[in-house]
This record gives sequence, structure tokens and C-alpha cells, in this order.
Amino acid sequence: MAGSSAVVGVCLNLEWLFFAELLLLGSCTGFLAGLLGIGGGMLMVPFLTLILSHRGVPDGLAVKMAIATSMATILFTSISSVRAHHKRGAVKWGLVRGLAPGIVIGGLIAGAGVFALLKGAWLALVFALFVGFSATQMLLDKKPAPSRQIPGPLGQTAAGSGIGFVSGLVGAGGGFVSVPFMTWCNVSMHNAVATSAALGFPIALANTVGYLVGGWSLPQVLPGALGYLYLPALGVIAAASVLFAPLGAKAAHAMNVRQLKRAFAGMLYLLAAYMLYKGLAAA
Repeated sequence: MAGSSAVVGVCLNLEWLFFAELLLLGSCTGFLAGLLGIGGGMLMVPFLTLILSHRGVPDGLAVKMAIATSMATILFTSISSVRAHHKRGAVKWGLVRGLAPGIVIGGLIAGAGVFALLKGAWLALVFALFVGFSATQMLLDKKPAPSRQIPGPLGQTAAGSGIGFVSGLVGAGGGFVSVPFMTWCNVSMHNAVATSAALGFPIALANTVGYLVGGWSLPQVLPGALGYLYLPALGVIAAASVLFAPLGAKAAHAMNVRQLKRAFAGMLYLLAAYMLYKGLAAA
């Protein structure tokens, strides 16, 4: 009897530890998203991969579940962000409507097709390269020179498809692709960031549907897993992110964000190295 009680106690402690890890991850990603104006996927995916790996999920599948769960959280976090930007009149809704159809197409192709076919090791390597590139962009603080205008409907559909596709492979909201594209097309940085936040919802919706379709036949590796999505992590991280993102946005006005971005870029290099290691180890 005493032995069984000890086992139950250990299990409860592990569950509380797991909950605390997810809560801390969601709080940090939400705060940094509000503080630096970036999505939390680049931070969330490596740490969630680590958490799932420690829960016994094979490395390749852990990467896929981390990417899919990270993307699904954007369904919730994007709503509060868009409301704030919309109140300031910063969202270019005409551009959202122009890019959204392509985003849905690219997201479904990535989530339901390529994501399911690629091994987790390859996705980890793609993620590492993407995060390394994004960190360099952030460190140098280089913005593309506005040298052209927004393309027509066909061009917007093509651009949206690329944004949705890349986002689906790395579990990010697309800001590091859509914001440079829009600034290159003479959209002001303020409007580009706001419009990118609005694009996060169709990106997340299309890719999440794709992940559900692509992973429908997967066996349940953890209680609460639905294909590539891990619902307990999704719930805890999304709730914490929504709560802490406004605090980060408020803190941004009182802090030197440029120095913080440089420090965050250094951390992204470390996370990229970790995902590179995971990809090579699982290959």
C-alpha cells in the first residue's frame, strides 16, 4: 500500500512539473512576443521538443508535434494581437484579403502534405536554418528597401502561398516572411507588423487543419495527443501567452528593445544549434 502511494505521489509530482514547464514556456513566449513584436514559435518549438522528448516521444515525432502545437497556439494569440492593432487602425485589411487565399493554399499543402511526408529530422534542420536566418536578420536589424508596389491579385496569391507554406514547415506565424515582403512593397513598418498579426490567424487555421488531416491516422503517443497536436500543451501555452503578451507590449515602452533584440538573437542561435543537433541525431 505504501509503495503504491509513493508511485502515485511521484506521478502527481511529474504532472505538476510538466504543467509548470508548459506554463513557464507559454508565459515567456507570450511576454517576448509582446515585447519584441515577434511570434513565439521560434522559442516555443525547441523547448516543446525538449519537453516532449523527456516524456518519451521519439525525437522525430517530438519535433513534428512541437511545430504543430506551436502553430495551433497562434489561433488564440493572434486574436488579441489583431484586436489591439485594429483599434489603432493599423491593419491593412485589403492586403489581408489579398494574401489570405494563397496563405490557405500554402498552409494546407504544407500541413496536410509535405509536413506529413517529411521526416522530423529534416523538419528540425529546416527549422534550424530558418531560426538562424531570422536571428541574423534581427541581429543586423536590416530591413529591405521599399523598391516596388504591392503586386496584383495573382502576385498576392503567390506571395501568400509562400508565406503559408514556409510557416507550416517551421510552426511560426509568418511574420519574419510577411513583414519583409510588405516593407519591400512600400508598406510602412507599422502597418506591416499589424497586417502580419492579422495574417497569423489564417496561417494558423490552414496549417492546423492540415496537421489534423496529415496526422489523423497516427497512434496516440501521449494522453491528449490528437495526431500531431498535443492538446494539453496547446491549452496551457495558449492561455499563458494570451495573458502575458499585453504585459510584454506594455514593457516595450519602458525598455531598450534594440538591445533586447540583440540578446534574443543570441538565444535564437543557441536554439537553432539545439534543433540542428536534434535533426542530425534523428537522421
